Amino acid sequence: METRKRYRAYCLDLDGTIYRGSEVVEEAAEFVERLQQQEIEPFYITNNASMTQQQLKDKLAGFGIIAKKEQIMSSAIAAAKYIKRWYPGKTVYMIGSDGLDQALHQEGLERVQEDADIVLIGLDKSLTYDKLATACLELRKGAVFLSTNKDLAFPSEKGFLPGNGAITRLVSASTGIEPVFIGKPEIHMLEAIQHESRFEKNDMVMIGDNYDTDIQAGIRFGIDTIHVNTGVSSKALVAEKEQLPTHMIENLGHWKI
Repeated sequence: METRKRYRAYCLDLDGTIYRGSEVVEEAAEFVERLQQQEIEPFYITNNASMTQQQLKDKLAGFGIIAKKEQIMSSAIAAAKYIKRWYPGKTVYMIGSDGLDQALHQEGLERVQEDADIVLIGLDKSLTYDKLATACLELRKGAVFLSTNKDLAFPSEKGFLPGNGAITRLVSASTGIEPVFIGKPEIHMLEAIQHESRFEKNDMVMIGDNYDTDIQAGIRFGIDTIHVNTGVSSKALVAEKEQLPTHMIENLGHWKI
């Protein structure tokens, strides 16, 4: 096992770090249990904006991981918190699913179908031309443009399907307006955790398998990072990067708390 430092806020990516689809990643559940034995509740960070906190909590429970809902930070939750903090009292036109709708509701934000202050786009599997047209019209009237993440595709049992980034690009191409993205590799989810929990950056660490999203988010935010060799980015590939993670380990079982 490797140990360099004791952190107060462990921010764990989900897909590829804690689970792969319907299977738990080796040593992940045991790592969370070791943290909890030390009275440390980790944060769970995901670009997935379609699932609610409860759905993500239930999925983790299926792998034997008991998580607190308030420790789960999706790009949907971060987007709602971002709007509440920086655009208080503003109305939102939303393209998205239950996770995004519930996140807005939890923060007391008002959804509207016209004359919106903000257009917010998340993955919507019931997307229609009318929804896209309304988003474009609202942006042309001056609404602020936000998007949960820039993922162009996501894996399924059928293969890779269009992601939220692809939907966002369509609206951006039509209007000529670039959005503010909330999800990794942007810093907004980590910034929301720090803002609400009052951690020092020195107390935080971002752990993930994807260099371009997880590790880059931590590097951009200015906190330590741990790359695990269990998902998207191989250890060999990451070792060639100009900006290296703070630590590189095979899996979470290799980190002593």
